[in-house]
Amino acid sequence: MKILKTGMEFRVALLCAFFLLIAAFPGSAAEIDDSISKCSQLKNDTERLQCFDDLAKKQSSAKEVVTAITPEKTNLPPPPNAGVSQDDCNWEKCDGLTNEGARLQCFDDKAGKQISVGGADYGLVNCTALKDDGARLKCFNQLTELTVMERLWDLIPGKRHHSFVIRPYRSNYFLPVAYNSSPNDETNLEYDPAAKAQFNEAKFQLSFKAKIWEDFLQTPLQALHIVNDINGDGCDKDKFIKGLDLWIGYTQLSFWQLYNSAFSSPFRDTNYEPEGLLNIRTQYEIPGLRGVKLQFINVGFNHQSNGRSRPLSRSWNRIIANAGFEKNLGSEKKNSFSLQLKTWYRLPEDEADDDNPDLSRYVGYGELWATLYWKDMCFETMLRNNLRQENMGAIQLGWSIPPSSFGKLLPDWIISPEWADKYLSDKFSLYFQYFNGYGEGLMDYNKSINRFSVGLMIAEWN
Repeated sequence: MKILKTGMEFRVALLCAFFLLIAAFPGSAAEIDDSISKCSQLKNDTERLQCFDDLAKKQSSAKEVVTAITPEKTNLPPPPNAGVSQDDCNWEKCDGLTNEGARLQCFDDKAGKQISVGGADYGLVNCTALKDDGARLKCFNQLTELTVMERLWDLIPGKRHHSFVIRPYRSNYFLPVAYNSSPNDETNLEYDPAAKAQFNEAKFQLSFKAKIWEDFLQTPLQALHIVNDINGDGCDKDKFIKGLDLWIGYTQLSFWQLYNSAFSSPFRDTNYEPEGLLNIRTQYEIPGLRGVKLQFINVGFNHQSNGRSRPLSRSWNRIIANAGFEKNLGSEKKNSFSLQLKTWYRLPEDEADDDNPDLSRYVGYGELWATLYWKDMCFETMLRNNLRQENMGAIQLGWSIPPSSFGKLLPDWIISPEWADKYLSDKFSLYFQYFNGYGEGLMDYNKSINRFSVGLMIAEWN
């Protein structure tokens, strides 16, 4: 009751504070993001720096308005759940709180969120504190960077490429040295019984995707939320589904007996894999996992076959469901760690039409990809298990390093870092791959493969 009897002066101040907050933050989080994006698109360094400075000053002045009125300075008792994070409060919930201290605290936190969008501080005020123009510009430029998943799956409003843009899907590589210490002797090359596969061959993969429908069913999704109501007042509320996009993808994996000239260097096997995906943009920061985000979930239909006639025909159809998790490592967003859980359900076929009825026994029902992007390099691990007592899983390890990064690892008297940045590319990389297990390709799905490969990969993460 003591709070409710607060003098008229405080009530007027509170009302003024409310309108000041609205005036100070007229834009949404997306509008702030758009403003930063527009600054980053300016080609002239001076104009771009001035644009960033102006935007930062605007946010800094707004922050001063917010912090000028706090529960401590109004001599109000702290709200009952002051220790609970209010990063996801909305204005309507704040205005509906009966406790004046809690209501003012909620307004303060929501105003702060306009500066640190989604709880991830843009660092605008910190950047303005840098006196050196070059350092300050670098700081601002880092704020506009996207993580690998955000870029490859077009997740950020204001920076999206929209529909009908072809972009990389899975890895694109050419490995002229793909040595298999245990080739499949049970499968002939084409129909010649005398033709046998050599230990060394070339392996390459082409993979791309395109968005065909952006913001599918966007209007019905506006009301769909996940509620994190820790303190019982409904403030911790955030949209779990940011949007839906429809994608199509295509992947082709080939095994080429490039050096087997005695039998005309045939393609030993080629896997064709078209698919359709509904990508659910979530970007949901999982509580308690130190910044780990569930960036997306996609579900869809996948067909894979080798385009051969019997007895060499292999094919299957699947319903797939994937989830992508990502965590930034340090201030540069290109340094990150990601996990992709890929699961599938094989659609049953008639026994007479099924060319590989025991395929699931060898490739299981899913796989886990762990990828570390660090200093322009990429380290990846794939694990697969058939979840049976007789384990027939697989593991794939990969390391990719662009020539520019490789040059920086050498002593300066061989290649200086400046020379490496200027003359060596970071758009493709040297790629080392190791595979052991079952299911590397459809032709050999039931044969254990032990292969080490070396070649080049497109560095789509740079």
